[in-house]
Amino acid sequence: MSLPPPALFLDRDGTLIEDLHYQADPQKVRLLPGVREGLQQFHQQGWLFFLFSNQSGIRRGLCTLEAVEACNQKMLQTIGLGENLFARTCLALGTPEQPCEYRKPSPKFILECLGDYSLLPDRCWMIGDKETDVQSGCSAHIHTLLLTPIPCNTQAEACCANFFEVTALLLKNA
Repeated sequence: MSLPPPALFLDRDGTLIEDLHYQADPQKVRLLPGVREGLQQFHQQGWLFFLFSNQSGIRRGLCTLEAVEACNQKMLQTIGLGENLFARTCLALGTPEQPCEYRKPSPKFILECLGDYSLLPDRCWMIGDKETDVQSGCSAHIHTLLLTPIPCNTQAEACCANFFEVTALLLKNA
């Protein structure tokens, strides 16, 4: 019996694309360094991808769901691995003041995907640039990695300054 594939649960803003605070303009979508190359390498090795992003700007009236989805489409086009790159996407629309059941640090989305895709937690990573990303991964009992340019003081298992480092670290140990 073969093992299920490894998986990455990925935050969007500040992890895959530049964080422009309530990103609503597809023309301003810019991949962060190493994202395209890294995701291509993970994809070639059969990893699954899940997009897990808090998008409170929608509920706050600062952007629309259509604008966020247009930004996601632009990101996918720029990555160049097809429209179905993500096995599943979770856009949590709650705010810190009015959280929804999926808003990070909730692990609900990760836990559902672990079950629905028969994934092994020890073969999964939550990668993000905020402590809430790390908390959601820890609560789901998967590996966690914080993207930060400064030395980190976090409960994350690993810290990397950019996606080039993420790729090197995770594929070395895969």
